[in-house]
Amino acid sequence: MAAIARWCIRHRLVVVLLWLLALGGVGTGAVLAGSAYSNDYEVPGTESGRATALLERGFHGLGGDSDTIVWHTEQGSVRADAVEQRMTAMLDKTAELPGIAAVTSPYGDTAGQISEDGHTAYATVTFDAQADDIPEAQAQALVDTAKAAASDDLQVELGGTAVALTEAPGGHIAEVVGVAVAAVVLFLAFGSLAASVLPIATALVSVGIAYSGIVLLGHLMTVADFAPMLGMLVGLGVGIDYALFIVTRHRRGLKRGLSVAEAAETAVATTGRAVVFAGATVCIALLGMLILRLSFLNGVAIAASLTVVLTVAASVTLLPALLSLIGMRALSRRERRTLAERGPQPELPTGFAARWSAFVERHPKLLGAVAAVVMGVLALPTLSLHLGTSDQGNGPATATTRQAYDLVAEGFGPGVNGPLTLVAGLDGADDRVALDQLPAALSATKGVASVSPVTYNSSGDTAVLTVVPDSSPQSKATSDLVDRLRTDVLPAAESGTSLDVHVGGVTASYDDFAEIIIGKLPLFVGVVIALGCLLLLLAFRSIGIPLKAAVMNIAAVAGAFGVVVAIFQWGWGSELLGLGSAGPIEPFLPVIMVSVLFGLSMDYQVFLVSRMYEEWLETGDNRRAVRVGLAETSRVINSAAVIMIAVFLAFVLSGDRVIAMFGIALAAAVALDAFVLRTLLVPALMHMLGGANWWLPKSLDRILPRISIEPPESRAAADARAKIPGQRVTAVEEEDDVRDIAG
Repeated sequence: MAAIARWCIRHRLVVVLLWLLALGGVGTGAVLAGSAYSNDYEVPGTESGRATALLERGFHGLGGDSDTIVWHTEQGSVRADAVEQRMTAMLDKTAELPGIAAVTSPYGDTAGQISEDGHTAYATVTFDAQADDIPEAQAQALVDTAKAAASDDLQVELGGTAVALTEAPGGHIAEVVGVAVAAVVLFLAFGSLAASVLPIATALVSVGIAYSGIVLLGHLMTVADFAPMLGMLVGLGVGIDYALFIVTRHRRGLKRGLSVAEAAETAVATTGRAVVFAGATVCIALLGMLILRLSFLNGVAIAASLTVVLTVAASVTLLPALLSLIGMRALSRRERRTLAERGPQPELPTGFAARWSAFVERHPKLLGAVAAVVMGVLALPTLSLHLGTSDQGNGPATATTRQAYDLVAEGFGPGVNGPLTLVAGLDGADDRVALDQLPAALSATKGVASVSPVTYNSSGDTAVLTVVPDSSPQSKATSDLVDRLRTDVLPAAESGTSLDVHVGGVTASYDDFAEIIIGKLPLFVGVVIALGCLLLLLAFRSIGIPLKAAVMNIAAVAGAFGVVVAIFQWGWGSELLGLGSAGPIEPFLPVIMVSVLFGLSMDYQVFLVSRMYEEWLETGDNRRAVRVGLAETSRVINSAAVIMIAVFLAFVLSGDRVIAMFGIALAAAVALDAFVLRTLLVPALMHMLGGANWWLPKSLDRILPRISIEPPESRAAADARAKIPGQRVTAVEEEDDVRDIAG
C-alpha cells in the first residue's frame, strides 16, 4: 500500500488525469449505447414462467404489456352519448399510436368493463412488446392521448407497467441533497474547505464511472432498472466514508509534524489497508447473491460490487494524489497557525469521545444490556415480514397509476387490478372438453370473483382464460387462491387427460419468485456470514472477533428490517414521506438488503477493531486496547455514520418506492450499527470478555495465512513483546492512561 501511495503522490497529475479520462470515456460510451435494463422477475422452470412462455408461443402479441385507461364521472353515466363519443374517439386515436397491438373498448361486445353503477369504465391497451422493451416516448404518447380526453366532469387516469415508465423520477435531487449534507458534515469535522471537498470529489468520480459502467453492463447481462441508483446509493455512502477515514489519518500525520507526502503515504499504508479490507468484505457480501443463481439478482450484485471496487480504488490512488496537491490546506487555518507556533503536538483523545470510552469501561454490563434491549425491540416487527407484490396501489396518491388503481378497485373490485392468467396446452378433443368445464369449477372456487370465457388460439393447441380474485393482488388471500388452484382445482380438472394448465399473472410470478428466494435464503445468509467471519479471522487472528461481528451484523439487519416493516408494510408514516400506502415487501429486497447491510456493518467493525488490534499488539492489554480504540475512532465513525445516514435518507426523495426502501433500511442499519452496536454493545462485550477477545489456538495460527491490516510497527511490537513472557503494561502506566483519556 505504501508503494502505491508513493507512486500516486509522485505522479499526482497523471493519476488525476487518468481518473478524469476514465470518467469521460466510460460516460461517453454509456450515453452512446443507451440503457438496456430489465425487470424480469420470472424464473425459468417456475409455474408462472411456463405460463408466460406458453402464452407467448400460442398467442403472438398477447404476451405484450397490457395497460388500462380508466375514466370516471361523479354525475351521470359513462354510457351517456357525449361520454361514449368522446372516449371512443380517444380510443380510436390510441389504436393508431406506434407500438399499440390492440385496444379493447368497453363500448363494444366486451362485457364487464363498465361498473354496475355506471360511473366508471376502463379500456385495455396491449402493446406489441413487454414493458422493458417499450420506449418511454411510446408510453408518454399513450398518456398524452388519453389525458387529452379529460374534462371538468370526466376524470381520465391510466395504469399499467408501461404507463409507470412516464412516472419514473427524473433529475438527481436525492444525490444533490445527500452530497450537500455530507459536505456540511465534513466541513464541520475538518474546518477546512479543501479537506472537506476531497472525499466528495473522490466519491463522485468513482461513482460516476461506476454508474456509466452499469449502463454498459445492462447490454451484457440482465440488470434491474434500480441497479444504477442502488450502486450510486452504496457508492456515495462508502466512497465518502472511506475517503473520510484516510483524510482523518492524513490530517493526524500533518499535526504530528510529518510532511505532506509522508502523511499521505502513512494514511494509505495504515487506514488504506483497512479501507481495502472493508471494501473486500462489502464485495463478498454483495457477490454472495450469485449463489442464488437468479439472473435478475446477478446483475444487481455485479453492479453494486463494481461501484464498491471503484470507490476503494479511488480512495487509495486518486485521494493521495489530491492530498498532495492541496498540501497543508488539509488543515484549517487555525490548525496551521497552531502548528507553526507550537510545533507538532501529540493528538490525545479528549472530550466526549474519551469520556464515553471511559464510561463504557466502567459500566459494560449495564450498557450492554440496554443496547441489547434496544436492538431487540426494533427487531420485533421483522417477525411479521410479509413478502409479496407491492403494486401501483402502493404508489403516491397523486400518481395517475395510483388513481387508476383506486378507481378500478372501487368500481369493479380489488381483484381486477391483478387478474390471474391461466394458460393451457391442449392435445386432443378430451383436453378441450375438460377445459370447457374448467370455468364452472373455477367460479365455484373460494376467492374467485369472476372467470372469463376460454379463448383458443388459431391452431387450437393453446388456450387462455382470466380469473379475477375477490382480493387485491398483494393480499395474502390472493396468494392462497394461487396455491388452491395449483394444488386442488387444476389437478382435478386435468385428471384422466393430457391437459396441462399453468397459473400466471403478476401475483403468481411474485409468489414463485418469493418461494425461490425464501428457499435459498438460509444458504445465502450462511455463506455470507461464513466468508465474512473467515476474513475477520485472517485479519485479527481471533475466534471471538468474527463471532461477535456475525452476531452484531445479524442484529443490525434485524433492526433495519424492523424499521422497514413498520414504515412500508404497516404504513407508519409512509404517506407522509410520499411513499404511498402500506403494502408487502418485494421478494428480492431481503437478499439485496442482507448483502449490502452485512457489508456496511462489517465496515465499522473493521475500522473500530483494527485500531483496538493495533493497541493490543503493542501493549497486550485488552482494557487499554478497547478504551483507546473506542476513544480514537468513535468520533470519526460517528461522523462517517452521519454522512452515510444523510446520503441514504436523501434517496427517499427519489420518488421510487424500492429505492426509498433501500435508503431507509441502510440509514437505519448504519444508525444502529454506529450509535448502538459499535460504540456501545461491541466495546461493552469486549471489556467483559477480556483477553479472550484475541484468543486463537496456536495450531490454527500456524496454518492460517497472514493478512496484515495493522501497521508494520504494531506487528513488530507484538513480536518483541512475545519474546518476553509476562510482559504487560504496568499499573502506573494504566492509571496514567485512564487519567489522560478521561481528560
